[in-house]
Amino acid sequence: MLTTTRIFSVAILLTVVTAGWSQGQRKVDNTAPDAEHIPTLAHTCLITDDVRRLVDFYQPVLGEAARWSGDDYAEFPTGVGVLSIFSAKAQERYIPGSAEAAKNRSVLLEFEVKDADQEYGRLQSLVKIWVKPPTTQPWGTRSIYFRDPDGNLVDFYSRPDAP
Repeated sequence: MLTTTRIFSVAILLTVVTAGWSQGQRKVDNTAPDAEHIPTLAHTCLITDDVRRLVDFYQPVLGEAARWSGDDYAEFPTGVGVLSIFSAKAQERYIPGSAEAAKNRSVLLEFEVKDADQEYGRLQSLVKIWVKPPTTQPWGTRSIYFRDPDGNLVDFYSRPDAP
């Protein structure tokens, strides 16, 4: 049976723990960006040993000419962000040891398209490595998965119910 002293001790302990927890929560909340300062993903940059080869792949895949800045950098505006392609040699000059070309096995580049099945047909002569043919995903999108010449995984997906 709990005595009054024990009940009082437990109440104090709970008050201290709760106060500390909510103080910690406030600290986390204070470090989060406010609605006006949420980070915006603007670029995805692929580091490669062969900029020209990746540009030659992505130009017809994305249906857009690359915008070049010297021989080491090209980019493709995609509507909501930019896909950049950058030379591994230049990356090493600017930030030594920071990247290794053609070693990515954890990032997926996803592009929304009008019709994934139609894109699958269009890309047959361009894509050499298919990962998954047109498939309706459990979340409702229709996707095709393939790899670019450096092995980066790409998903072209459509929303079948979209107008």
